[in-house]
Amino acid sequence: MSTDTRQSGFTLIEVMIVVAIVGILASIAYPSYMKYVRNANRADAQALMLENAQYMERRFTTCGSYAAVGGAAAPCNAAADLPKDQSPENGTARYSVTLTEATATAFTIQAAPAGSYADALCGTMTITQTGAKTETGAGSLGDCWKS
Repeated sequence: MSTDTRQSGFTLIEVMIVVAIVGILASIAYPSYMKYVRNANRADAQALMLENAQYMERRFTTCGSYAAVGGAAAPCNAAADLPKDQSPENGTARYSVTLTEATATAFTIQAAPAGSYADALCGTMTITQTGAKTETGAGSLGDCWKS
């Protein structure tokens, strides 16, 4: 009677090879994933800036001025603050959206990275009443603002 005492399973070498392969794949995938996350955060901030620019245009149509002016109409008495000031609207802020300038005929909306979030490619982005878009980062305008 012969008994077979052979054990089944993985050897340490096989497990280490699998760990090495997973590590290599992760080191390739993670930077690409982070790029897409930054692009999504930037697109969210830009959408919020454009929404606020539309709010300012509606304000100009109603009041005849981008700045707060006196008068009987409620929107014209309200402060010129933007309706939404952080991107994303819920959760941890990635960008702080502010109205940096509002005169009777012009406005500038700015989105600056908030807290510990950094966007070296685009930095602080701005949009004006004419639709002119700028950025302060190392990237080009085409890298930051997709048409």
